[in-house]
Amino acid sequence: MSDLSHVDEEGKARMVDVSGKPVTARMARATGSIQMRRETLDAIRSNTVAKGDVLGIARVAGIMAAKRTSELVPLCHPIALSDVSVALTLDDALPGIRVEATAKTAAQTGVEMEAIMAVSVSLITVYDMAKALDKSMVIGAISLVEKVGGKSGHWKSS
Repeated sequence: MSDLSHVDEEGKARMVDVSGKPVTARMARATGSIQMRRETLDAIRSNTVAKGDVLGIARVAGIMAAKRTSELVPLCHPIALSDVSVALTLDDALPGIRVEATAKTAAQTGVEMEAIMAVSVSLITVYDMAKALDKSMVIGAISLVEKVGGKSGHWKSS
């Protein structure tokens, strides 16, 4: 028998059975960033990118992505999300944009993947909307920074 949670006795991939776990309040927060030329950041700031409101559309894209995480990550459970928030912050020091997403639910499994997916798709959307100005943008530093709930309780990155 395997000690891996996503592998059955025959070594085949499987979804983890969470039916015996209690429903608890869960929260996960993830962050990431995209670096770009200063001129690209200025165009986003002044809302002069030809495709439109980069920040607004990236925010909505992140929320939509969190809601569809189980359709994209093969062994991820579908979760009824109670809240997803996505914040995009212009950062002149990068130069670029920092994204933070928080996902919440009351469920038998966590929402880490939903928060990470929200950040990832928000950043990809920024790239898509501004690529005509700057194909050299770099997406990176996507990570889980905090989670609450479940057997492991509260965890925060150091």
